[in-house]
Amino acid sequence: MAIGPRLDIRQTQSLVMTPQLQQAIKLLQLSNFELATFIDQELERNPLLEREEADRAVERTEPKADATDLPVLDSAPPETPMLDGMTAGSAEDGLDVDYDNTFNNDSAADGIDGEAFGQWSSKSGGSHNFEDGESSLEQMAADDISLRDHLVAQLNVDVTDPADRLIALHLIEMLDESGYLIGDLAELAERLACPVERVERVLKKVQSFDPVGVFARTLRECLGLQLAERNRLDPAMQAMLDHLEMLAKRDLPGLMRVCGVDAEDLADMIGEIKALDPKPALRFDHVIAQPITPDVLMRRAQDGSWLVELNSDTLPRVLVNARYYSKVAAGARSKDDKTYISERFQSANWLVKSLHQRATTILKVATELVRQQDAFFRLGVQHLRPLVLRDIATVISMHESTVSRVTSNKYIATPRGIYELKYFFTQSINSADGGDAHSAESVRHRIKAMIDAEGKAVLSDDQIVVALKADGIDIARRTVAKYREAMNIASSVQRRREKSLGM
Repeated sequence: MAIGPRLDIRQTQSLVMTPQLQQAIKLLQLSNFELATFIDQELERNPLLEREEADRAVERTEPKADATDLPVLDSAPPETPMLDGMTAGSAEDGLDVDYDNTFNNDSAADGIDGEAFGQWSSKSGGSHNFEDGESSLEQMAADDISLRDHLVAQLNVDVTDPADRLIALHLIEMLDESGYLIGDLAELAERLACPVERVERVLKKVQSFDPVGVFARTLRECLGLQLAERNRLDPAMQAMLDHLEMLAKRDLPGLMRVCGVDAEDLADMIGEIKALDPKPALRFDHVIAQPITPDVLMRRAQDGSWLVELNSDTLPRVLVNARYYSKVAAGARSKDDKTYISERFQSANWLVKSLHQRATTILKVATELVRQQDAFFRLGVQHLRPLVLRDIATVISMHESTVSRVTSNKYIATPRGIYELKYFFTQSINSADGGDAHSAESVRHRIKAMIDAEGKAVLSDDQIVVALKADGIDIARRTVAKYREAMNIASSVQRRREKSLGM
């Protein structure tokens, strides 16, 4: 067989990722904040793009007189769609959201170097202790004095020596946001050309400042300062501070041994520890957390159905300035100028089209999520359905990867709070009687509710398994243990020991 060059014709199929397609995919997964930043960059880069004026936007989105006459999703503006029998709401409609029912996901407790004994409850404008409490937004907004100003005011009264005052000012600058002293005292002494002993003496002085516990170098020292101020730093309490890792591990018998106290005294000592403030400076210089801006709004209609619409405040409104394009294109003379103007015009048109497609896709996915999780919104988390990306993608005729991108960093405001769209996708747990599967999130909720309702009789993991199977949930003991540990719930042995000590 002769070897030589030849020409063959073959027919193949391949996916070509054009720059425009890559841009559309990128826009789909951006959050509303990231999208706003991207739009600002495009407005600077492309002279043919401009923001839509507010009055023109309101005029364009003015609701129809009869909402039932709105077209279906494929041809309707993204703000006012109607899908699966859901009534469309206008852009002017408000959202009646009961934010008091928002489900808050508490973070896990830190280790011994931070919050060693469990979760510290955050109280705005006050102490951060172990007790439950409500945060006050009004206190956070009103408390505008800084930690530095608060300490300097005390320094000017309590420290009269100029050199000591200078050392104290340096110590104030070495505080972190929680009030802990960071840095090396020896380095500070060397920088100020003074003995380390003098720096330590000034440190002892400023450690008496308010809030008590500030200028501590460790959690142990911070708690010790507060106990000393309350005249409660006796040898038994000092022994507990020296063995905080045992308290973190809930080694109560070991603590009773090293502290030389009985169970009743130990319970009282733990109660005193829990009443202390591990981060005494958080009441100062705090940053008010920015609320999440939802991409989708949801509320109940008068007929009991759900109204789902995009949040118009998060929708970027950009237009292609066709008049400016015509003027510039007519005046272009060189080939390079004409090519540049043509490319900018095509890029602007594609961006506007991609933004519209993004909005439509988000609304389509969110609407189907609401439809499939209707029981959750009506009855609560125990009725959350197990759901995977494929369930949504099949109904709306999209690829699973598209649904994944749409639900990333997108939030929906519901009567039960603001949730990320990803929240509604949970693993399934088989039913013991062959019925519908149960959502892993709803099972976790049941486990927590059962443990919270415990009396003196503490439920073991095996007993929880039996109780869940009686409710039709087929679950293994190791799965119960995994869910319990993920929710920072102690084992039955530890819970029984704590109840016996009155903790």
